[in-house]
Amino acid sequence: MRFFAVLLTVLSLALASAHAAPKAAPTKPAPAKPAPAKPTRASTPTRPETPGVYKPFAEFDPSVFPGTSAEAVVVCDAATGRVLYEKNASTTRAVASTQKLMTALIIAEEGDLYTNVRVCGPDAHCEQTKLGLKEGETYRRYDLLRILLVKSMNDVARCLARDNAGSIEDFAKKMNTKARELGMRRTNFANPNGLTEPGQYSTAHDMARLALHAYRNRVLRGIMSTKVLQWDYDSGKTTTFDNTNKLLKYFGLSNGMKTGYTEAAGHCLVSSAMNNGKHVICVLLGERRRENIWTDSHRLLSWGLNQLNQ
Repeated sequence: MRFFAVLLTVLSLALASAHAAPKAAPTKPAPAKPAPAKPTRASTPTRPETPGVYKPFAEFDPSVFPGTSAEAVVVCDAATGRVLYEKNASTTRAVASTQKLMTALIIAEEGDLYTNVRVCGPDAHCEQTKLGLKEGETYRRYDLLRILLVKSMNDVARCLARDNAGSIEDFAKKMNTKARELGMRRTNFANPNGLTEPGQYSTAHDMARLALHAYRNRVLRGIMSTKVLQWDYDSGKTTTFDNTNKLLKYFGLSNGMKTGYTEAAGHCLVSSAMNNGKHVICVLLGERRRENIWTDSHRLLSWGLNQLNQ
């Protein structure tokens, strides 16, 4: 009997101990490590997003004048027109599609931007780059103005010019009249798109004058800062265009203006930037290496802003 009593006591103590012991928390499996992200085209270190065209800009000291290999240059204060730097600024030369700033300025100032424009057959009679306008299509004048400045379409320039003045020749006369009004004394335009023609020329100084007036136009300034534009063709097709001005993508202070290239003119860029309420315009003409047009403009704009913010 005593044996059974002792056995019952031991069993009771064991059961009590089992009920009193806390249950161990269930162990959660360790979270799986995420797979490494696949490198995108933009992030691949050995392949820039657009090889041979532009690269992310290296750091430099904006207080030190960077220099440039472009053949003609003007850097100026966009608020006052004061020239901060110039190089061969009065030498006449071809300026390529940067002269579309004049085409755009005339169209913007004359208004009726929400009126439809009907495309005529001769509008497409030009070299690339072209939007592919077809006779009989209709587009808002404002939309044509946007694609002109964002993607630099030569047929669009012809369409706007012919619609405005009745012919390319008469629009060129309006361009030259406007140039004289702006004080562009060493400029002569022969077409609205900048394709090479005998007797067509300007200077870095004159293009800076034009840029100052275009920059002060609210309609144009809003368009020129557009990075990506959706275009709706008359046929119903839709496509997207990136701005030809790559500074807008890689330089956060950049706020627009116009690119250009022909074999005669070389690579050209009229660009602008703003910081701390200061505004700078840079005109670079005749650069032979395309990648330099971006790096040199970035550095000169940065230098100009540094000068104005001292």
